[in-house]
Amino acid sequence: MHTLVRKFSQRMSLKQAVGRCAYCTKKVIDIGQLTPVSHPQLLKEGEITAGISTEEYVSRRKKLLELIPEKSLTIIAAAPVKMMTDVVPYTFRQDADYLYITGCQQPGGIAVLGHECGFCMFMPEASPHDVIWQGQIAGVDAALQTFKADKAYPMRKLREILPDMMRGSSTLFHNVLTAIPAYMDLEHFQKAALLGNVKDVSRFTHELRLVKSPAELTLMRESAAIACQALLQTMLHSKTYPYESMLSAKFEYECKMRGAQRMAFNPVVGGGPNGSVIHYSRNDQKIKEGDLVLMDVGCELHGYVSDLTRTWPPCGRFSSPQEELYDLILQTNKECLELCKPGANIRQIHYHSVEILRKGFQEIGILKNSSSNSYHQLNPTSIGHYLGMDVHDCSSISYDRPLKPGVVITIEPGIYIPPSFDVPERFQGIGIRIEDEVLITDTGYEVLTGSIPKEVKQLESLLNNFGFGTATVASN
Repeated sequence: MHTLVRKFSQRMSLKQAVGRCAYCTKKVIDIGQLTPVSHPQLLKEGEITAGISTEEYVSRRKKLLELIPEKSLTIIAAAPVKMMTDVVPYTFRQDADYLYITGCQQPGGIAVLGHECGFCMFMPEASPHDVIWQGQIAGVDAALQTFKADKAYPMRKLREILPDMMRGSSTLFHNVLTAIPAYMDLEHFQKAALLGNVKDVSRFTHELRLVKSPAELTLMRESAAIACQALLQTMLHSKTYPYESMLSAKFEYECKMRGAQRMAFNPVVGGGPNGSVIHYSRNDQKIKEGDLVLMDVGCELHGYVSDLTRTWPPCGRFSSPQEELYDLILQTNKECLELCKPGANIRQIHYHSVEILRKGFQEIGILKNSSSNSYHQLNPTSIGHYLGMDVHDCSSISYDRPLKPGVVITIEPGIYIPPSFDVPERFQGIGIRIEDEVLITDTGYEVLTGSIPKEVKQLESLLNNFGFGTATVASN
């Protein structure tokens, strides 16, 4: 090992150094986000964002225009910058609809789409002070050259130009979630709102986003693969480091080392009774010997997220009560996966999961009667949701919608028993969820998270034969 380290730490010759750095002499224009020129290791020529081509963005806008009525106008603002303190912003994440239509990953812009005006962008202007402190941003030139807008203007011209676009429109569609006064305060928008002619564009954008393109599915598979690899490493870590905070940090580290930009959501790392809190997020407790840990996690890769959950005993062995409940949840997970096919819907799958779990809870002895209220105290969640650019993707689409090839959903049965719940003591404080990502295919389904173990014997073997032991601690 020492020889290997020495080999890689040897100094390069001047000729080698010049040869490796020669590409740096070419001036690269910075537009505030990745481009094929600035980041050739991540974007191919012809892509606006990693994995998504210019042609695909143009096609998305064309399809949106086909959905919105004639003489209507669509206005989609970028996500706002959210502040953690008066001078410290949270890490920016673009609104999914704005990103889906434009490819722009930066704040401050407004996209306008209409049958008459085509694709127009209003872009922020960076002052010299802004550039010094925050760097370059995409402006009018980037809107035309990179994002392929038909027309582009600085934001300061919005009040001069947008009213003319609105004037000939019978209906205005906009993104309610990112609506801003810059256009909402305009007289024409106010009049249209009073007449009931302002509507939410998500009914159309979510329709487009529901079925993923081949390029989108490639990114979703990669995002799922990263999350699976990261969670596997975290499982191996858990026996030696049974702390919620450390497991959360380990997962995030492993995801980012594999190329993920961020977490899809704050990791849920619930040890023992904390696992019975569905969206537990404190992640500040030590996991007691013999307790389970529930980890609901996911990452984001170039705008597409993953979402999976595994539950396991860091000590390496399930207790009898834990295994009895786990087997029921695993059985439910497997049966629900088999229902995932074109024509089925999430609500049908949910009802089937309720039947399995209700019967199982009664047989185990933790559900005394079959009333709806008693069952929902143990499992108040849906069996799954749509997944894509957002964790709960396409929220305006009903769970009654028949599934189509190219739709990605989650299947996540669980049980959540608070420590004080009226059940036999051996079951109190146990929380278990097993969540997989599922792609609907022409012939059925594909489990995108199938590489991460979920069988009891697989998990126990993994933890006892491959987990990091006490020797790791001693060597540190």
